[in-house]
Amino acid sequence: MGSRFKVGLVQMTMSPEPAKNLDRAVARVREARRAGADVVCLPELFRSQYFCQREDASLFDLAEPVPGPTTEALGRAAKETGAVVVAPIFERRAPGLYHNSAAIIDADGEVRGLYRKMHIPDDPAFYEKFYFTPGDLGFRAFDTQAGRIGTLICWDQWYPEGARLTALQGAVVLFYPTAIGWHPHEKEAFGAGQRDAWRTIQRSHAIANGVYVAAVNRVGHERPLPDGAGLEFWGTSFLADPFGVVVAEASTDKEEIVVGEVDLARLEDVRRNWPFLRDRRIDAYAGLEKRYID
Repeated sequence: MGSRFKVGLVQMTMSPEPAKNLDRAVARVREARRAGADVVCLPELFRSQYFCQREDASLFDLAEPVPGPTTEALGRAAKETGAVVVAPIFERRAPGLYHNSAAIIDADGEVRGLYRKMHIPDDPAFYEKFYFTPGDLGFRAFDTQAGRIGTLICWDQWYPEGARLTALQGAVVLFYPTAIGWHPHEKEAFGAGQRDAWRTIQRSHAIANGVYVAAVNRVGHERPLPDGAGLEFWGTSFLADPFGVVVAEASTDKEEIVVGEVDLARLEDVRRNWPFLRDRRIDAYAGLEKRYID
């Protein structure tokens, strides 16, 4: 591990064909590595279009075990290129038991660990509670050949507790593979505000914890139902530094690979001047484990 490494954020559109998406993801890992990325992160549930727009039990057939086809293909790509890969997966843990997960594949091609999405949404066209069991592995950080990293997934991004607990385990970058966008009929009324809130909360995680945060989104308008409005994913994948400064950002409307640098000296400097971890009142936080303090 050095004092600097680069991360590649792969912003993708998704085909209805899972095998095609996997082949394209392998190609993007190689492309990101050629661009200098030491760690490459793919978007949430990249093997398919965002199927949670409806409740359909047949779609459980999209799930796969870990290890399985995705970790094997991306493991080979990681070993061939020397890149660490954050690989989101629709995980089939057992019959009838599924998770929205991310495998951390080290540069030697081996799976270093697994994160299972902890916070599961249930909103119109985001019917994730139908498909995913909440994670039971907790918030985790992983040692890789590039550095110590953590990953959370999409809806987790709205919860500062998850970011804090991952950072407290020594992660210097928090990756958030994501599938977030607009309902087309809401875009005009809420679009700019929703996207700004999404950027702001993750920049806040970077500032509050003195870490880098990488948000990796899909892009494009997906209509898995012929008569449905679908979802318009807004792209805008970005990397923020420990001051919350966006140091690299993708567009709103096309596939891209964005590469940004993680500088551990920058992290050290920010934490010395803003020593939030030093000044935390860990004796005064009782109640955070409660749903609500009545």
